[in-house]
Amino acid sequence: MKRVFSGVQPTGNIHLGNYLGALRQFVELQEENECVYCIVDEHAITVPQDPKELKKHILDVAALYLAVGVDPKKSIVFVQSQVSGHAELGWILNCCANTGELFRMTQFKAKSAGKESVGAGLLTYPVLMAADILLYDTDIVPVGNDQKQHIELTRDLAIRVNSKYGETFVVPDGRFLKSGARVMSLDDPTSKMSKSAPNEHSRISLLDEPGKIKKSIMKATTDSEGIIKFDIDNKPGVSNLLSIYNALSGKSIEELEKFYEGQGYGNLKKDLVEVVTEAMAPIQERYKDIRESSELIDILNDGAERANAIAEKTMKRVRERFGLGL
Repeated sequence: MKRVFSGVQPTGNIHLGNYLGALRQFVELQEENECVYCIVDEHAITVPQDPKELKKHILDVAALYLAVGVDPKKSIVFVQSQVSGHAELGWILNCCANTGELFRMTQFKAKSAGKESVGAGLLTYPVLMAADILLYDTDIVPVGNDQKQHIELTRDLAIRVNSKYGETFVVPDGRFLKSGARVMSLDDPTSKMSKSAPNEHSRISLLDEPGKIKKSIMKATTDSEGIIKFDIDNKPGVSNLLSIYNALSGKSIEELEKFYEGQGYGNLKKDLVEVVTEAMAPIQERYKDIRESSELIDILNDGAERANAIAEKTMKRVRERFGLGL
């Protein structure tokens, strides 16, 4: 069996883009692979966090993992900071990375744009992400398309270390969805959906009430043409709505275009509200049961123990290669 690793930050409610770009793959992959799924709380502190809120969000995300269908009997589910190998390997890989390749990271340039100074963690977090992956001898990393550059850096670092110190790391491959992998903002379809965007109606979160889902979709940006057609370059708003519809309903883009031929955007949006609401309902119901369960902490502690057993084998090998320790 191949080993899969991925993680999500506990920085607020997981949105539809996270679900379609990554979480839904988590469930599919656990059937035929050994899966390690992490709540990456150390990544979250690259920006200031309220400690109480962060602890709450860690449990929220863990409960959502389980609610979407991740099975702790089939997969390892744990919190990043509970396994010390992440931070240790992160430092070692920082010493192997070049500042030039980190400054070229698209997400760093976007997040630091217009700011006089940013925390060093914002620059180096792709290296910690590489450590997260390499720590588990990962074969497959299921992520959204916006993470391709980070997977490439992970592969580069693994190859660099292997070339200099001998076979140390498995070189992983990214697994990217062709359809629905990049869900765009509802109010600005040229930007990806983000939980940090100031407009709450720019996104649909997995725990949103039906009224909020409806309002966000009905307010979604389209265009003045009035033709329901998939054309990312010229009709990004309509294309985004069709992509979401396709990903949640299973109906092809061509089928949707044919069905809505001659109809207005209002009909498309009204039907999409129903599709999204129906898709979220079972997830929300399971989430409530799991989040209030005393078993959640036990599942995370057990996951950390199982993850640490794998991580320590890797770190023993890494320390030997680098000449660290006694």
